[in-house]
Amino acid sequence: MSVPASLLPELEDVVQHGSPEKRAETLRRITTLFLDGADVFNEDHVGLFDDVISYLIEEIEAKALAELAHRLGRVDNAPTKVMGALAMHDDIDVAAPALSSARLADPTLLTIAQTKSQAHLLALSGRKGISEPVSEVLAARGDLEVARSLATNASAKLSENAFGTLVRRAEKDSVLAEKVGLRTDIPPRLFRQLLMQATEVVQQRLLAAAKPDTQAEIKRVLAKVSGEVAANASPRNYAAALATVRALYKDGKLGEAEVVDFANAGKYEETIAAMATLSSVPVEVVDRLMGGERSDPILIMARAAGFTWQSVRAIITSRPGAKGTANSSLEAAKENFDRLTAATAQRVVRFWQVRQGAAE
Repeated sequence: MSVPASLLPELEDVVQHGSPEKRAETLRRITTLFLDGADVFNEDHVGLFDDVISYLIEEIEAKALAELAHRLGRVDNAPTKVMGALAMHDDIDVAAPALSSARLADPTLLTIAQTKSQAHLLALSGRKGISEPVSEVLAARGDLEVARSLATNASAKLSENAFGTLVRRAEKDSVLAEKVGLRTDIPPRLFRQLLMQATEVVQQRLLAAAKPDTQAEIKRVLAKVSGEVAANASPRNYAAALATVRALYKDGKLGEAEVVDFANAGKYEETIAAMATLSSVPVEVVDRLMGGERSDPILIMARAAGFTWQSVRAIITSRPGAKGTANSSLEAAKENFDRLTAATAQRVVRFWQVRQGAAE
């Protein structure tokens, strides 16, 4: 096959002397000619168009290139050199539609992942069939939006290293944790790690969205983690504390202010007993939940009870060893508390109540 003779003089003239508008119009005509016959062209035919179009786009405005990328992006046998050049373009309007092309080879995709902007990485993270090497770079180099997009892409092949990176990043982002946890290909070891570090809210969302066999695995892991926490926790005697708070509760004098007073006075047993009484969750469960490294259970119980952030902060800082009291940890806790709705918190508290009843 050859370019129609009527186009040869025009093509030479356009390349040498044509205005940007004339070059763009010629590019459209050549592209239309290719698209009209793409279904029957062999690789030799495609290679000819590849050479011609590559020659035409060397000096052409981004608007015309973006149009070209949109027209060729979904064509199964699009010219390979052209698609590579478009995908590598610094202008994301040009690169984005080209990044979905099946004609891009892994070395090109890897170079883009390693060197281009976050907008390029975001477009790349959504393409079909991303390989493990490319996924590893996206997981490590991409921003939070890229990481979430990659985790959502079911066709992306994630290596254990990529999963490990996403799980570590998910510790500070509940949305990412949920997306990673819903992947069916996550290694069991990393799934367990993800569940251990996830908030109770994320754990319950994963439980609700999972298939029956996955639900059973989640429950097994959560039960095992809870058992490990209980085994490692130092036993406390709550008899006296419970007697004190129950007397206050019976007289209608147990509320947020009293919990804060206990916390500020360093009365940890009374603080736990008060939270257990107000939330109707057994004191042993509250002790285990609040004794962990994360502050999420405190946020949930406090939000369900209608407490303010100031009260939550007092409870967090009252824990033995001052767990979670670094400025960054408190700031993150406040952000999570502000996002948490009372309805969601109450559902989680009911789960704790029901789970305890089932265990008994």
